[in-house]
Amino acid sequence: MSETTVPAASAPTAPAAASAPTAVSGTVVAESATARGRRARLALKGLQILLSLFYVIASALPKLVAHSSAVESFDEIGWGSAGMYTIGLLELAGGIALLIPVLASVAAVSLSALMVGAFITQITVFDGEYAATPLILIVPLALIAWARRGQVLGGGFSRS
Repeated sequence: MSETTVPAASAPTAPAAASAPTAVSGTVVAESATARGRRARLALKGLQILLSLFYVIASALPKLVAHSSAVESFDEIGWGSAGMYTIGLLELAGGIALLIPVLASVAAVSLSALMVGAFITQITVFDGEYAATPLILIVPLALIAWARRGQVLGGGFSRS
């Protein structure tokens, strides 16, 4: 359905760089772009699932169940349990929203902003001990935000 078809008469005479189109009953079908697009969409969805699991299980859950390491960290920051639960809820909501198509882009941007705050906190309070972690997480979040930008609440803006 999403394959590109070109009449055989207007097909290019020079061979394609990656793979030559296949002629099917007078029509040229460019299958490589479609297959590559499918793989890219699957990889992006896999990345969203992986990040969602990370934010929900590895990041939000310890804060929401008041794990001792999270309690100690937030006490050292000076935010206490209220800050810990707030950040935990934001991460939980962002992790879940990464899996909802119309919210994925907004969730990725929001989680990126949260990671900027985490980076600043790591630098100022914890002497940069784990400062690279939030920066590393911003990269795939930015990719998701950019790739899913057209799906924001009803298709986003037209590009005409």
